[in-house]
Amino acid sequence: MSKQAVVVVDLQNEYLPTGKLPLVNIEAALDNAAKVIEHARQHAIPVIHIRHEFLDPEISFFVKNTEGVEIIETVAPVANECVITKNYPNSFLKTDLDAHLKEQGIEQLTIIGAMSHMCIDATTRAASDLGYKCTVVEDACTTMNLEFNGQVVEAAQVHAAFMAALAFAYAEIVTTKQLLEN
Repeated sequence: MSKQAVVVVDLQNEYLPTGKLPLVNIEAALDNAAKVIEHARQHAIPVIHIRHEFLDPEISFFVKNTEGVEIIETVAPVANECVITKNYPNSFLKTDLDAHLKEQGIEQLTIIGAMSHMCIDATTRAASDLGYKCTVVEDACTTMNLEFNGQVVEAAQVHAAFMAALAFAYAEIVTTKQLLEN
């Protein structure tokens, strides 16, 4: 079996009900993410935490040095876990994530976090393009309602569409239960 890692994308306070971008079903996704992280720790699988900060001072969320950019306590890194700060939806863009993974000989990624339609999508596609075998734990990810052409697209539909697209060519899509049973 090739060496694997869990990549926890943007599970930050900004996405909680008290944050500036509350996500639908964030609590359930956090519960599942915590299970995935704990499983990885118990099996000596590296856990890499990604946190987003915007560089643009005009953007009022994910602002550097605010509580909103802090990783949510229930999924927070432990002492020796890598934390990478990113400024774009793609966790590989202008970060040392790829170098860090290659340095450890990582070939397989299990990806969890937020938001399904942005950073999970961008990170998974980039990882696949870089040659990593990807698994997305869909119920350890979440998103928000979106609007297009005056029509609200419910978060569940957004999530399902992006998971279907990733499953088509970029990743294996599993539930937390399926992951933990393997």
